[in-house]
Amino acid sequence: MTDTQATPQKDKPWLFRTYAGHSTARASNALYRNNLSKGQTGLSVAFDLPTQTGYDSDHELSKGEVGKVGVPVCHLGDMRLLFDQIPLEQMNTSMTINATAPWLLALYIAVAEEQGADVSKLSGTVQNDLIKEYLSRGTYICPPEPSMRMITDVAAYTREHLPKWNPMNVCSYHLQEAGATPQQELAFALATACAVLDDLKTKVPAEHFPQMVGRISFFVNAGIRFVTEMCKMRAFVDLWDEICRTRYGIDDPKYCRFRYGVQVNSLGLTEQQPENNVYRILVEALAVTLSKKARCRALQLPAWNEALGLPRPWDQQWSLRLQQVLAYETDLLEYDDLFDNNPAIDRKVAELSQGAREELARIDEMGGAVKAIDYMKSRLVEANAERITGIETGGTTVVGVNKFTTTEPSPLTTGEDTIMVADPDAEADQIARLNDWRASRDQAAVQAALADLRAAARDGRNVMAPSIAAAKAGATTGEWGETVRAAFGQYRGPTGVARAPSNRTEGLEDVREAVDAVSTKLGRKLKFVVGKPGLDGHSNGAEQIAARARDCGMEIAYEGIRLTPAEIVAAVRDEDAHVVGLSILSGSHIPLMGELMEQMRAEGLGHVPVIVGGIIPDEDAERLRAMGVAKVYTPKDFKLNQIMMDIVALVDREPVAAE
Repeated sequence: MTDTQATPQKDKPWLFRTYAGHSTARASNALYRNNLSKGQTGLSVAFDLPTQTGYDSDHELSKGEVGKVGVPVCHLGDMRLLFDQIPLEQMNTSMTINATAPWLLALYIAVAEEQGADVSKLSGTVQNDLIKEYLSRGTYICPPEPSMRMITDVAAYTREHLPKWNPMNVCSYHLQEAGATPQQELAFALATACAVLDDLKTKVPAEHFPQMVGRISFFVNAGIRFVTEMCKMRAFVDLWDEICRTRYGIDDPKYCRFRYGVQVNSLGLTEQQPENNVYRILVEALAVTLSKKARCRALQLPAWNEALGLPRPWDQQWSLRLQQVLAYETDLLEYDDLFDNNPAIDRKVAELSQGAREELARIDEMGGAVKAIDYMKSRLVEANAERITGIETGGTTVVGVNKFTTTEPSPLTTGEDTIMVADPDAEADQIARLNDWRASRDQAAVQAALADLRAAARDGRNVMAPSIAAAKAGATTGEWGETVRAAFGQYRGPTGVARAPSNRTEGLEDVREAVDAVSTKLGRKLKFVVGKPGLDGHSNGAEQIAARARDCGMEIAYEGIRLTPAEIVAAVRDEDAHVVGLSILSGSHIPLMGELMEQMRAEGLGHVPVIVGGIIPDEDAERLRAMGVAKVYTPKDFKLNQIMMDIVALVDREPVAAE
């Protein structure tokens, strides 16, 4: 009997992306073209920390950071090489860039014009979300008000010249990584979008404002709690539609649509039994694809071994294949929404939406997201402390970490080349090419272009056109960064960690007794200086160490992010510290700690114990200990009370037992 039933019409799949970039523009270009040849349908560019924070590769703060967490782009030549043989008019490119978003978009436009592209056909996104940088990621440059101005300058420019480009990608991804509850993630992201739109209303004609609302996109995290995460996405859809209609008077459904891309939760990837991460990534991908109503527009998945170091091309291919199996082999895209009219789902969506509305109302009472940055930061630190305590006490199960820890040796992590190692010569090569670029350009044209950029920053003109002119003249990322710093000033965001102890003392009795005992011997409170050398702004771990030390009775001095070794040494001296704790997640621990330990000894502070935390391979940990580092911690060391006891022991010079 012949089956005459019509084949269901399949929806178009989401964009398949891989978040990538490393070492040099040439190496990253080869990686992009290889991934595109394997069926990737969009690019997602990771830039290194100097590029993200507006420094050239040879700046003092860039030492050890060049090409580590992304690709270095210092000038038009780098951007040209990054997209060599990739036709930008045909590409959908997401650039994860915030403080320097106007500059990187300017370089992208300049390269597209060199390729002969019709700029009005360029499609893609710059993240361009500075509020979440103050709250969770740390790659900001300027204070909030001028940063908001540059965000909306980009938006206004794209409305006129790049109508298919998403000028702002509200990023709640890092909010969840910083500990946000689902309600906080919803509220803080939506408050950020409202702050941008409120400012943008003054920069575009009223008749074009609805179209600009329709160009705001979101970049969201999907964690392991599948039902909650899927309901969170449905709540995002409902709340954004509600805000567009009631707050901004938008009635066209296409402009009220919640458009979002996803990177699933890298924070939840474990160093222990890393093969389990494959299952985590799959479950998290389902949370943002199963519900048609709330399906993502683009998806990028981390590699299973990112908690260990840089993934290899094969590891990235494995993540891409997961998306392709889901989209092309299953029948997921053939059906209407699978969760409509499900009472359990409806109740959870209503609960999350109501919690988000209440949080949004509090932020509005404070004057909006920009005014509420300190409040939101403190809320994130508190929420993250609760999350970590849950794992530490076993209240939250993490398979292979605090339960089911017995394991067989993994064939995936044995032998050589199980993770990719950054090219040790990449930094020197990048700096050499940067010097050649500076020597070959028309210096007078560069200075004239930068002078016009300074003038635009002062007189309120849109900074995009002068930035594009500076890009074409040959200016560098560091020169653009210096110009905006001079015009708008620099900024040090709130840490969210007060020096005053909190009321969180449960389970800390033994540690507090040990701290009191050693403080009595010292004749004053044990003094602990915490900070982050280099440009890495992921401060969650440092904040939690500082907060737990404070609650255990230590006197803390948390110096925040983006510190030079000299600034850390000065803090150790000025605070008369008993111990120093430093967090480095960018892979730059060897050069940064080598310099810092030399300076500690030169200042007569070699007796002060230094502890380091980060994503640090075992062989690098040995090198750090050989430099004189007292203790090295990695993500597998999740028991903060044990770390506190270790600190007491280092200061007391006598063994202190921990439970």
